[in-house]
Amino acid sequence: MSFDNLDTLYRQVIMDHYKHPRNRGKLEGDALVVDMNNPTCGDRIQLHLEVEDGKVKDAKFDGEGCSISMSSASMMTQAVKGKRVEDALRMSELFSDMMLGKEIDSGDLELGDIEALQGVAKFPARIKCATLAWKAMEQGVEKK
Repeated sequence: MSFDNLDTLYRQVIMDHYKHPRNRGKLEGDALVVDMNNPTCGDRIQLHLEVEDGKVKDAKFDGEGCSISMSSASMMTQAVKGKRVEDALRMSELFSDMMLGKEIDSGDLELGDIEALQGVAKFPARIKCATLAWKAMEQGVEKK
C-alpha cells in the first residue's frame, strides 16, 4: 500500500472514531473518574475507569475537543478494556513513543486503530491533543 493510500486510510479511521466514538458515556457506581484538559486548544475529557483485580474492566469517556483528542479517547478506551493494568500502561508508553516519532515494537500487544494516529507526530502542536486521554488513563490506574 502506498504512503498516500495509508494516510487516507488513517484519516478515515480517525474520523470514524470522531463521528462514531466508542465507549462514550459514564460508568455508574464507584468508577474512578479523572478530569483532564488541554488549555492550549480547549480539549477536555472526563475518563471513567473500572479497575478490578489488576485489570481495566471497563472504560468510558465524555468530553469535547478536536477530532484528534476525541478519536484518541475512543481508541484508547477500546484498547485498554479487559487489559491488565501493566499492559494498559505499556500501551500508553508505546503511544507516547509513537507521538515522539520513535519506532515502536508493540510485541504481543495489539495496537489496532491506535496506529492511525502515528501521523500526529508530524504536528507537534497536536501531540497534546492525542495524548490527553492516555495521560488521564495513566493517572486513573495509578490512583487504584
